[in-house]
Amino acid sequence: MIKVLDEHERTMAFAEVALGQIRSLRQTAIPRNYEIWYVYATGYNAPLNKIINETLARSGKLTEADLEQIYETYLSHIKTTDRIDKVGARVIGEIDDVMKVLGDALGMTSAYDASLSGATAKLSSAKSRDQLKTIVEALLRSTSEMRETNKALEDRLTLSKNEISNLQQSLEAIRAESLTDPLTGLGNRKYFDRMIGMAVQNALASGEPLSLLLFDIDHFKSFNDSYGHLTGDQVLRLVGLSMKQTIKGQDITARYGGEEFAVVLPNTALRQALTVADHIRRAVMSKELKKKSTGEILGRVTISVGVSMLKEGDDTDALIERADTCLYAAKRNGRNRVICEADPEYAAETPSRVAQVFTGLLWAGGA
Repeated sequence: MIKVLDEHERTMAFAEVALGQIRSLRQTAIPRNYEIWYVYATGYNAPLNKIINETLARSGKLTEADLEQIYETYLSHIKTTDRIDKVGARVIGEIDDVMKVLGDALGMTSAYDASLSGATAKLSSAKSRDQLKTIVEALLRSTSEMRETNKALEDRLTLSKNEISNLQQSLEAIRAESLTDPLTGLGNRKYFDRMIGMAVQNALASGEPLSLLLFDIDHFKSFNDSYGHLTGDQVLRLVGLSMKQTIKGQDITARYGGEEFAVVLPNTALRQALTVADHIRRAVMSKELKKKSTGEILGRVTISVGVSMLKEGDDTDALIERADTCLYAAKRNGRNRVICEADPEYAAETPSRVAQVFTGLLWAGGA
């Protein structure tokens, strides 16, 4: 009883620390945030504690994007690993059971073989009808037992085949889930990194065009500040839905991080990519945002888009960097627009971005 009480008090202390952190930093008390702070309170996940402490020391707060990134990096993969381990254990258990059945069947086969060998010797020396009858009856019993063993083995192997097929589907589902953003249903950053790397390699090898769209929701922070994070989540879902309805086929869609989204367009040149980007921008803007709890119309959501196309000698980082610079130019030039690397706004933006990077390098070197 004392041990149970101690465990209760210990876990309640962790819970109080978690809720205290959420309260003091004025974060939403959603399960994800509670889990982050509960794990933080236990101290069992040192990398998680380290990144939280560093982020708080640097900026004094944790944004929604920070919390999401921390959860995705330090917690969600642990759950996936646990589930994979459980499925793996079931596969191993199933294989062990099958091996045991096979062992029993092999033993039965050996016994049947010995029975046949013995029967051959007995038949050659049989003197009477009764002796022959006894030998044949023994063979029939052995054959019947062998038939039953084979049937049991067949049934067990069929069950194992079905079970392993189901487990394989479970692993595929876990894999798909690990690459999916749970809020929008689009691919997550891990999925994006994997797919854009493959797309760039294929485009460079084949000589086919490849374009990249980077989106950012305009004034997203104001939605969170004015209406709360649940409404912010609704905005993210709205943008995700618009992308799903617009993007089809081989094109790759993903939530890039926070309020940013990405679309990779294989076999698509810059002009076509601009058309796709503007279709998505218009699709997002056409939807009215309504507060579910009150029915209040909150207005329309807009996005800014940067577009780049793969060039000879490019790598993935260069393609992303140019799209990001175009996105930055779209934000700086009034938002709710699409800008590509062929536009004058991009050319005007490039020197300032280079200067910012250079200043950052100097600052880092001086530090």
